[in-house]
Amino acid sequence: MVDFCINGGGMVGAALALGLAQQQYNVVVIEPFLPKPFHENDGPDLRVSAISDASVTLLKALGAWPHIETMRVKPYVGLSVWEDPQHRTDFTADSIAVSQLGFFVENRLLQLGCLEALKHYDNVKVISGTRVDSISLGSSAHVQLADGSDVKAKWLVGADGANSQVRQAAGIGSTGWQYAQQAMGITIQTEKAVEAITWQQFTPSGPKAFLPMYDNYASLVWYNNTDELKRLKGLNNTQLEQEIVHAFPEELNQNGNRFSVVDKAIFPLTRSHAHHYVKGCCVILGDAAHTINPLAGQGVNLGFKDVEAFLSVTSKQTSLASEDFKTALKQDFEKPRRRDNAIMMTAMDGFYTLFSNRIAPIKWIRNQLLSTAQRIEPAKKEVLKYAIGMR
Repeated sequence: MVDFCINGGGMVGAALALGLAQQQYNVVVIEPFLPKPFHENDGPDLRVSAISDASVTLLKALGAWPHIETMRVKPYVGLSVWEDPQHRTDFTADSIAVSQLGFFVENRLLQLGCLEALKHYDNVKVISGTRVDSISLGSSAHVQLADGSDVKAKWLVGADGANSQVRQAAGIGSTGWQYAQQAMGITIQTEKAVEAITWQQFTPSGPKAFLPMYDNYASLVWYNNTDELKRLKGLNNTQLEQEIVHAFPEELNQNGNRFSVVDKAIFPLTRSHAHHYVKGCCVILGDAAHTINPLAGQGVNLGFKDVEAFLSVTSKQTSLASEDFKTALKQDFEKPRRRDNAIMMTAMDGFYTLFSNRIAPIKWIRNQLLSTAQRIEPAKKEVLKYAIGMR
């Protein structure tokens, strides 16, 4: 019987496995579909995450960041938010005396970096090519796999995404909804290297965002209603480029930096929050416990914060079966993380609502907020520090 069985070896699950391996626990990770290996000539992936400096600190401590860094990352030093040019807020790394505000990294590379670091540990086994068939729970967990093998573990951890098998097997309920809007991710290639600045413009039809990537690549995020995004996805790349030129702000074409569309996909937007993170011998974290509007790119960073809080508890325990350990998980992992995640989810929903309507008084309020935030440096610095995990 192993100490922990982690269902899901994505970014969050693999990071947790690394931390538990460092703490000398015996771990099994079940990941049906391992990511394809990295090759320098690979084109960019559509799924990109904004990784905060706090998350980078965790990944460095886990030994994963050096592997990620040798592939490709894009540091960014500026962040701008606006509705129109007269009402905007600009954040810079220099203003808070840091080298960068964070990094944009393809999700696959984050996962690959963690999995590569796991190869250095003999106390971790990664099972791939098969899926979980059934889960039996009691004082411990018994996981039956589709290939006929099984895993017995003192604790079963669900890092298996929004449709978590572990959450369902444990009988953990959740509340949430799917937003009326969806988001289209569009990878573009520009003629010249892109600036290390990310920006987001708010419009009544939804936000539009620019995420710099490595070399001459960038990722655009285009919020809109389902029908409009379906129409846009049906266009060929040349037609879509023309739509982007008309719909996106001038910042996209600064200094005549022309672009071409490389890839595109539509992603649903959902919010969900589990009623519990710990139940019986099961724990859930990351998207299995909470999904958030990706407006500020906080999703995976919240997952890494879950990992950090969980590892803080396991680092202090000698017996995984003790009541003290179960109590510590509830008090020092579930309680603070559920509270903090709920605050961030509510804040993002409020921000989204504030900036996604045409009501004149609300438009006046939000423009005043942006203009005021631009002028009050101390407040702006505090907001920025919180956003990148320094608070």
